[in-house]
Amino acid sequence: MSGPGLPTLDQLRVLLAVAETGSFSAAAKRLRRAQSVVSYTIANLEGQLGLALFVRGRRRPELTEAGRAVLADARRVTRLMDELRARAAGLTAGLEAEVALAVDVMFPTADLVAALEAFAAAFPTVALRLRVETLGAVVELVLGGVCGLGISSPMGVRADRLDSRLIRHIELIPVAAPGHPLAELPAPLPVASLHEHVQLVLSDRSALTDGQDFGVLSPRTWRLGDLGAKHALLRAGLGWGNMPAHMVCDDLAAGRLVRLRMATPQGRRLPLLLIHPAAAPPGPAARWLADRFTADAPPEPLDIAVTGDA
Repeated sequence: MSGPGLPTLDQLRVLLAVAETGSFSAAAKRLRRAQSVVSYTIANLEGQLGLALFVRGRRRPELTEAGRAVLADARRVTRLMDELRARAAGLTAGLEAEVALAVDVMFPTADLVAALEAFAAAFPTVALRLRVETLGAVVELVLGGVCGLGISSPMGVRADRLDSRLIRHIELIPVAAPGHPLAELPAPLPVASLHEHVQLVLSDRSALTDGQDFGVLSPRTWRLGDLGAKHALLRAGLGWGNMPAHMVCDDLAAGRLVRLRMATPQGRRLPLLLIHPAAAPPGPAARWLADRFTADAPPEPLDIAVTGDA
C-alpha cells in the first residue's frame, strides 16, 4: 500500500491562502485565480494526503484537526523555501553566505547587540559567526583568516596586513570592592601601596603579546582570560584592577565597587579599531556591518601606540 503523495509548493501556498483569508473566494482573489481552480487545488491536495483538510457545507470553510496540523507544516515549508530563494538571490548578487566577526571583550555589549539586531533585520539570510576575545586574540583571528572583520585594541595590529579604522575609545578605571584595603586608604593612593595587593589582570590568550604587560603596577597578580570573571572577583574583594567604565558604572552607583584615586593618573582610554585583512575587503553584508560600527567614528587621527590596560 502506497503512502501519501508529495504536495507541491503551489498546493501548500493555496492552502495557506484559504486558511488566512477564511474563504475559497477570498483566496482566489488574493492569488488572482478562479475560485474553481482554488477548490480543485485543495481537493487534489486532500486526495494526495488522504486527509480531509476542511469541513465542507458551512458558510465558511473550517480546518479539520488534520488540516490544522498540515497547515503548521505548510507554513514551515513555505518559510524555508522563501528563505532559500532569498539566499540564492543574495548569493547571485554577491552577498556572503556568512559573516565572521571577532569582537574585543571591552566593546560594550549593549552596542554590539543593537548592531547585530539591525544586521539580522537587514540580512536575514546571512549567517553570523561571532567570537568575543581579549587583547591580541581578535587580531590573531583576523590575520589567520578565521574572521573577516574584527573590533580590536591596537595591540598586534599590523598596518601592512590589516586595514584599520578607529571607532571609539573605552575608558578604563581602577576599581576595588568597598571592603578592600586599598578602598579604605585615603586618596590619592601612592604607587607603593599597590605593590602590597593582588592586581587582577586580563591576560591574552593569543601569542601576539607574549611576555608583555599592559597597565600592570603590582608584582602580585592573578591572571584571568575572562573579563566577566575579573569583574566577579573584583566585586568579591579578591583584588583590584582596571575595568571598562561602562561595565562598572552600575556597581559604582550602587556602592558594590569604588573607584581608586591614584597619585599617578590611572584613568586610561583604550582605542578600539575596526579591522579587516587589507587583501580581503569585506563583502556587502560585512561592509554594511562595518559601516554600522563606524557610523559614529571620531574624526581624530589614530596613534597606534598601545595605551590600553590588561
